[in-house]
Amino acid sequence: MFAGGMKALGSVEQLEPFIKNPYWMFLGGIICTLAWQSSSLSTTAIVGLVASGFLPLPSAIAAVLGANIGTTGTIWLASIFVSDGLPKGETLRIAMAHTGVNLFMAISLLPFVHPIARFLSRF
Repeated sequence: MFAGGMKALGSVEQLEPFIKNPYWMFLGGIICTLAWQSSSLSTTAIVGLVASGFLPLPSAIAAVLGANIGTTGTIWLASIFVSDGLPKGETLRIAMAHTGVNLFMAISLLPFVHPIARFLSRF
């Protein structure tokens, strides 16, 4: 159903510079996941876009990495509410650890999205 909806969009040449660039898609994954606070929703949308042929695999991998960063926004919101303002103490350390680990992983893998996509396309 999602693939049919994407095909109904028709021509989207104006989006191609963004869709073909994994770094833009990485940023888009962060922004979208921050906006709707659900990396599951972002990943589901990305899978649908790949299945419809709208999104190339390297860009999809970058967007999923971005969604993994965007999901840290939820922990920052939770730490703000628990701390009654700016996070401090244990809540700050937990939020920083969660964000730091996700950032390290994404920054480490982002330069390799094309080789990862080539490897995954074998299956």
